[in-house]
Amino acid sequence: MGLFDLFAKKKPAPSPKGPPRPLMRPGGLAPHPEPQADHDFVIVILDSCRYDALMAAAPRTLAKLGPIEKRYSYASWTAPSHYNLLTGLFPHTSPPNVYASEYYKEDFYNFNQRLGSRGKQIDFGAMVPGLWMPSFLRNKLGYATHARVSLPVLNPKTGINRDFDSFQLMDHHNDMAAMLPTMKFSSDRPSFYMLNVGETHYPYAKPDEDSSMWPRISGVNGVFKKMNEQVDPNSPSFKEEFQFFDQDKLDQLRERQIDTVRYLDGVFEQLFDLLPKNTHLIVTADHGELFGEEGYFGHGPIMHEKCFEVPYVEGKVR
Repeated sequence: MGLFDLFAKKKPAPSPKGPPRPLMRPGGLAPHPEPQADHDFVIVILDSCRYDALMAAAPRTLAKLGPIEKRYSYASWTAPSHYNLLTGLFPHTSPPNVYASEYYKEDFYNFNQRLGSRGKQIDFGAMVPGLWMPSFLRNKLGYATHARVSLPVLNPKTGINRDFDSFQLMDHHNDMAAMLPTMKFSSDRPSFYMLNVGETHYPYAKPDEDSSMWPRISGVNGVFKKMNEQVDPNSPSFKEEFQFFDQDKLDQLRERQIDTVRYLDGVFEQLFDLLPKNTHLIVTADHGELFGEEGYFGHGPIMHEKCFEVPYVEGKVR
């Protein structure tokens, strides 16, 4: 069977006589089935964090989880990258001489060990047709599903919020520690949490910093809110003048990202203490960042290796 054969329409089987399908709750979600897995599962996504920036910070707590790998994101900015992550495909290793379908098959099969599945085979076929990990975890394996996000492009009104029991945009874009008290675990069923962490995103700021001291880049802060004000309806150009940072300033920005990783390593220590035994944890980034390489800064509409290069580490807590 080929990859796309899994999507082929099949003749409907005769409806078996049996109990009716569960009614949807008023909130739109069906009741959880009985749990079919044993491990809690947490994904932490360090927004915009470059692999070499994380390694320069030498995070000791993260290193306890396992070897930190250099991998590559499927997308170069936050929203599409998170969509891809939530299909169950994590940053890849770019292996040579391998068919994509074979790589996907192995990536999905790894969920059997990650989740501690109780005999229910987890593979690519089990994910279709929805190809949405929160739906599979919640509606097939009985997980309680939760998201805590820092960046407004992932707010609860977006399409990312599907089949989550709770989905919260945090009050501040750079405060991972504030997420931890909101995380609750139960002995009745396993939990899945996705944490989108904003400290490593521009302006690379820790939560106790004075925002008036943050570096400013034209068009980055409030870009969506101010877009109509910046664009002259009679001209395709921006009204405001744009001045690119010099390399000294860009080097300072890279050091700011490295410093946020050092800070976050202490928050990860708090997270490790919070998580139940046998929790499987993945820490990665949604994409990388450019700090002046070949005239680029940031991420998004940029085709450059450093925009896709991300850290990746996974392992079981205790």
